[in-house]
Amino acid sequence: MDESAIYEAGRVLAGGGLVAFPTETVYGLGANGLDEEAAIRIYAAKGRPSDNPLILHIASMEELDILAAEIPVEARILADAFWPGPLTMIFKKTARVPYGTTGGLDTVAVRMPSHPVAREIIRAAGVPIAAPSANLSGRPSPTKALHVLEDLDGRIDMIVDGGTVGIGLESTIIDMSEGRPMILRPGYIAKEALAPLIGEPEVDVAILGEAADARPKAPGMKYRHYAPKAEMTVFLGNPTDVCGAIEEALFRAAAQGKRAGVLCTEESERFYDAPVKKCAGRRNEPESVARSLYDVLRAFDRDQVDCIFSESFDDSPLSGAIMNRLLKAAGYRTVKCGRR
Repeated sequence: MDESAIYEAGRVLAGGGLVAFPTETVYGLGANGLDEEAAIRIYAAKGRPSDNPLILHIASMEELDILAAEIPVEARILADAFWPGPLTMIFKKTARVPYGTTGGLDTVAVRMPSHPVAREIIRAAGVPIAAPSANLSGRPSPTKALHVLEDLDGRIDMIVDGGTVGIGLESTIIDMSEGRPMILRPGYIAKEALAPLIGEPEVDVAILGEAADARPKAPGMKYRHYAPKAEMTVFLGNPTDVCGAIEEALFRAAAQGKRAGVLCTEESERFYDAPVKKCAGRRNEPESVARSLYDVLRAFDRDQVDCIFSESFDDSPLSGAIMNRLLKAAGYRTVKCGRR
């Protein structure tokens, strides 16, 4: 780590500025989470709706006491198991946390990242850091510093380049503020990993579709996210049926003079005759798909495709998080293939 860069990032954050930095999930756009004016600058830089709450990032459990008015025993169990790491928990907030950070809610989302650069920057700033993904609102999240530069150049004070992130999908979010824990956003830590520790958590129905009339309690619940510029369709079904349906869609797109792209895997790439093909990884290694998904979606923009046809994933615990991002990127535009 570049100690001078860490020090400078902490100085900028403590002074109310905006710094993009790497975490293990995606790059975050950081600001002093206890400074309402700094939080407002995040919303302005991203073009983010002001009722979409921010996640506060901490470097130690002592900081949680500053933010959370109540910490259920189940939350401490999950913190022992998964912090530092890609798990965000929602608590009733203390008076120290401004409503400008929480989207006007009486709850606060908190996580402790495991990326060493992220944690050193939080320590250098000396305050909890509000840090949504460091991209323009609605765009694919950044997994490289170059992605941040593409979206936010000239809008923020500093970017700390920590290379490509390790996970590539945002954290799992679980609400601990209302009795029985409830998953509000799927992530790298699947429900199957949580259940043995705290029992089977509920899953919010907003994960499965648009929550247009609901006030979002966590990031990613209401607004369009992760989206490339081209219209995207996700094809649902077994890989064989999906491949056939995408080939038919490619034929129709060509007949209409459209430049089509296909989001596929290493196992299926050879079956498609498409103007643009992007391999997201290996189907039998879903971690590789998660790691490259946003980079692939951004690559379609650079290739200026008119439409994108994506395979689906439903064969691993991580598939729920991957599909959540794909469906939101597509605006829930899907095609069911074969018998389901």
